[in-house]
Amino acid sequence: MNPKQRPHHALYIRILRAMTPEQRLAKAFELGELGRELLRAGVRQRYPDYPAAALRGMELERIARCHNRNY
Repeated sequence: MNPKQRPHHALYIRILRAMTPEQRLAKAFELGELGRELLRAGVRQRYPDYPAAALRGMELERIARCHNRNY
């Protein structure tokens, strides 16, 4: 990828390298939760009249489709 397309990539790498393994793991969990929150918000926005149980099922189905399947 062209460096102009990722102007802050080097800074990002320096920040990651300065973190402890525990901090990097915590950040990974934080980013994962942010992704799930965005998914939930998107489903709720797209289907505002659906009952909570139906929305939760849709969220789980979408998450299942995102998992890497190395088999």
